[in-house]
Amino acid sequence: MKTFNKSIIAALVLGSTAMSAQANSWENESKDAWIDGKAETVLLMNTNLNNFDINTDVKNGKVVLTGKVDSEIEKELAEELVLSLDGVSDVENSLTVVKNMDTKTTDKDMMDDGDNDLTDAKITTVITTRFLFDSEVGGTDIDVDTDNGIVTLNGSVESEAEKQLAVKIAKNAEDVRDVVDKLSIVAE
Repeated sequence: MKTFNKSIIAALVLGSTAMSAQANSWENESKDAWIDGKAETVLLMNTNLNNFDINTDVKNGKVVLTGKVDSEIEKELAEELVLSLDGVSDVENSLTVVKNMDTKTTDKDMMDDGDNDLTDAKITTVITTRFLFDSEVGGTDIDVDTDNGIVTLNGSVESEAEKQLAVKIAKNAEDVRDVVDKLSIVAE
């Protein structure tokens, strides 16, 4: 009888351990699916990228980007946008830069003539996206303008803490030289 009880207890312990491991696996897979959906959405919302040429795969919070983009700036932009998402632990950027033969200017010409404009657009997009995905900042109430790496924040926030967080998020974005805070606090 004792052997029978020990066998049943051992079976129950092994069964519950297997179920726990299966539940953890399911939970991780659902988190990865959530991150994958957010990554696809943020890339789709960005007008500077062709989302249909970029693929995302997520495993344990690490996002792997594959596909094609038209420039190094687009490659960096895609990585920065995905890296800014909650839950993303790392980004492996395996995007391939493909030169578009239809364009009359080369990447070198674009860098000379419009590097600031492209960098400013990237900065604005990254900060706006971070605001939209941060639950503590009312991203739809904040307008982000960038000129030569200087970011100006206009709009309204509900508290001093939200204002400070918005400014900090903007300052932490890559290529930002300075942040001009024109946010006003409006208590509801």
